Amino acid sequence: MTAIEARDVALSFGSTPALRGASLSVDPGEIVAVMGPSGSGKSTLLHCLAGILVPDAGEIRLDGRRLDTMNEQERSVLRRDRFGFVFQFGQLVPELTAEENVALPLLLGGVRRTAAFQEARPWFERLGLAGLERRRSGELSGGQAQRVALARGLVARPSVLFADEPTGALDSLTGEQVMDLLVACAREQGTTVVLVTHEARVAAYADRQVIVRDGKVNALVRS
Repeated sequence: MTAIEARDVALSFGSTPALRGASLSVDPGEIVAVMGPSGSGKSTLLHCLAGILVPDAGEIRLDGRRLDTMNEQERSVLRRDRFGFVFQFGQLVPELTAEENVALPLLLGGVRRTAAFQEARPWFERLGLAGLERRRSGELSGGQAQRVALARGLVARPSVLFADEPTGALDSLTGEQVMDLLVACAREQGTTVVLVTHEARVAAYADRQVIVRDGKVNALVRS
């Protein structure tokens, strides 16, 4: 069984088509890089797979269960309990410390504060962030903030991690460090990863590269 799948997904924004029958299946534990030119529909496809957007036509399935027919509350619970997210600029909550940001998915999922922080703290040593637990996002470098965001995305052991241009705001060396950590942690946890990127060096970390053009998946490349 596939972990997550899009079948003939179509979506338009007003009169502008973003996806035109896009299909993609990702196996459990697989890391797939979604590539394509700007405006090709790659981020829209990711947002449909994650239940953030609802397609106009087609199906989205997680472990065989349809996401596109769920209501917003059901999709919200799914995003909280089964999915992790890492975005280009981290999107940390500025009012919270780094430690609180990492623990946030667990707290939102009903985990007690003490237990949530016990789960969050080991990530700082693991990702080379020891001593930064009490700093806020404005006190972190770009690479540090993105590693905090990665820890937040993985701390709840999600079934699928969605990463949208996770190195786009980083220099090459820092981006490689973040990708090394992302892949290693995902492999260790058996997490399926859907990674959107326009950079070939980032896509090379994936098991498979998918090319999106004009709203369709029209090329598959094994790494």
